[in-house]
Amino acid sequence: MQSAPKAIDVKKDRGVTLEWPDGTTSYYSVVYLRRMSPSADMKQLRDEMASNPLTVLPASAAETRPLVIEEAELRGNYAIWFRFSDGHATGIYSWAYLRQIDPQAPKAAEGEGPRE
Repeated sequence: MQSAPKAIDVKKDRGVTLEWPDGTTSYYSVVYLRRMSPSADMKQLRDEMASNPLTVLPASAAETRPLVIEEAELRGNYAIWFRFSDGHATGIYSWAYLRQIDPQAPKAAEGEGPRE
C-alpha cells in the first residue's frame, strides 16, 4: 500500500502537487487528472481510444469554459476525490494510482506492466 503524501497543494485552476514521503514531488494538471480519472467510464474511454484512435470523445462543458477542480476531499488515508467543473465526480484517486500515473516519473520499459 502506498503511503499518503506529506503535503498536498491543490490549485483549483491549475492542478495538484503532491510531496511524497520519499522526497519526490509529483504534479498533475487539472486536464491530466480529469483525463486519467480512475472511474469506470473514463477507463472504458481510454481503452476504446487505445484500440481505436478515431473514437469520438463525448462533448462536455469544458469545451466552452476552462476545466477546473471545484472540490477536493481526502478519502480516508488512502485517496483523494475531485469534482471537476464539467460535472465529473466519480473517480477516487488512490495514492498508489497517483504514483502509477505520475507524468514526471520514468516510464516502465515497453512490455512491462504499470509501476506499483
